[in-house]
Parts: sequence; structure tokens; C-alpha cells
Amino acid sequence: MHLAVSLNIASTAGQTGPTFSEIAGFVRKAEAAGIDMVVISDSLASGEPSSSPFEATTLIAALATVTSRIGLVAAASTIAHQPYNLARRFASLDIISHGRAGWNATMTQAPREAANFSRPEGFSGDDLRRRTQEYIGIVQGLWQGWDADALLFDQSGGRFHDPEKMHFLDHQGEFFSVRGPLNVARSPQDTPVLVLSDPSEPDLDIVARAADVILLGDGPIESAKANYDELRRRVAACGRDPDAVKVLRNVASIADSKPAAVTDSLEEEFRTPSCDGFNIQMPAQLSALDDFFGLVLPALRRRGLFRQSYRGATLRSHLGLAGGGGQ
Repeated sequence: MHLAVSLNIASTAGQTGPTFSEIAGFVRKAEAAGIDMVVISDSLASGEPSSSPFEATTLIAALATVTSRIGLVAAASTIAHQPYNLARRFASLDIISHGRAGWNATMTQAPREAANFSRPEGFSGDDLRRRTQEYIGIVQGLWQGWDADALLFDQSGGRFHDPEKMHFLDHQGEFFSVRGPLNVARSPQDTPVLVLSDPSEPDLDIVARAADVILLGDGPIESAKANYDELRRRVAACGRDPDAVKVLRNVASIADSKPAAVTDSLEEEFRTPSCDGFNIQMPAQLSALDDFFGLVLPALRRRGLFRQSYRGATLRSHLGLAGGGGQ
């Protein structure tokens, strides 16, 4: 099974958010435990009950310098960034992290978020859905603008790149116009990993076409299995291999259960199967997962359910995903 940890770095009323040192210490602990990836939350709305002390992509750039194996995924809103700038940022993060970066694309509007970006009225549900689909397509297209061997750095011949292996996007859509290509080299893992969370029914086709990883809400095993089977069916209907998308179930009650009970529960859900693994939603106290790292993970390994060590150097290799596309 694959395992991720979602880390909510926001401070709430009456408490301060974690410091960078505390976050870095937790992520290194997750890396030592062999967790596939950590997903960093973000919020761009002001005046909310909670606020983030760090911008998520900046934070994972810093975390990349103090870790070497674990995947680093940052939430970033499609409302708050132009697609070219965001594609460039994550391509740079993938180079900085040596192929460990991922983008958790938010598909919903946070209250008051659009008001910070010249859209006080926000977007209608249909407009947001069409805009998000176009946005994600642009970002993924820009990530694929350079073939793997396009850059030559040929000083003697005076050739920086092979023009035949550089591809303009030339996108003209309903919401965006983007020429491309990026002025950043191709990612070490072809493209950063795209993570989509808790899709609604109308969003499922977008998710099936684009996602590398899907994070689903918790619930009864029966409904989880039905959701898992439906997602795999939709992925196949888009012409993709269903195994090219990993579905992780959100788990929020790890800190309240005994290790043996947690291990049994995860095994039952995984063998049903209702998912490809789990996303542990981090409680407020960063020490709350000590028992999970120290007791549950060894038990999962003894049962042959979790790998002994990282498979490779990139996030895609951890997740058993092929490259993110190419020309």
C-alpha cells in the first residue's frame, strides 16, 4: 500500500501554527519511516478562522533542502495563480527536489479567496469547473513542452537545444491564452505529480483524465469500494491504464485507535480493495503520529503490506507511476 500524510500548517484561534523547525523535524521523521509523500495545505483567504504561516510552495522548497527521499506536495489554488507561473514554479520545485514535487490542485473555492484576486463575486460552479479543467490542461501541457533530450548545451556547435524537441503550447481557450513553452527544463520525473482531493460527482471526469493521485474522504468500506471501482472505470474510459492513478483514502482517526486495531482496519480496507493506500490526516499535535510510525508501520511491514524502503529517488517511483507524459 501507499501512504501519505496531510499536514495542516494553519494556526487557529488560541494557538499558533508550527514553526519551520517543527515542520521540518516532522517531515524528516516521516521520511525515516518511509512515507511516500507529505501533502502541505495552504490558504489564501484573509479573515478566516485559521491562517497559514507559510506559503506552501515556498515551504516545500525549503523542505527539499533538509530531506532527500520523501515526496513533497503543495496545495496551490487555480484561482490565485496564472497557469504559466504555477507550472513554472512546480517545474522548478521538481528540479530543486530532484524529482520529488507534486501539486495538490484545489478544485473548490475557499470562502473569500476569489476576493483577493479581483473576483469578489467568485465563480459559478459551472464556470469554476470549466476553468479548472482548462487550467490543469495548460499546466500539464506546459510541463510536457520539452522532450527529455531537448536541451543539448552544445557549446562547440552553438546549440542550446534541438528546436524539433521544443513544443509550443499555443493554447487559446475560454479563460486563458498561453503560448509556452516554459523557460524551465523538463522535470526530473517527466512531470510533477498531480494530486486531486475529494472530487464531487461533476468533477470525476476531470479527475479521471488528469490526476496521478486522488485523495478520497473516509466512510464505510462498502461505499469506498464502490467509489474506487467507479474511479477506475472512468480512468479506463478516458483511455488510461487504471493502475496509472493511485487512490488514497483519507484517515482521520489514527491518533485515537490502538495500533493493532489501526493495522487491522487498514489491512481490511486495502485487501477489499477499496483503495491503493491511505492519506493520514495529521492531527494538531505533530507528535500524535509517533505510535503510527513506531508501531503501526512495522506491523504493516510484517504483514507484507508496506515496502521496506523507498523504491527509487522520485515521487513517481515511490508511487509506482510511469512518467508524466511526453511528446
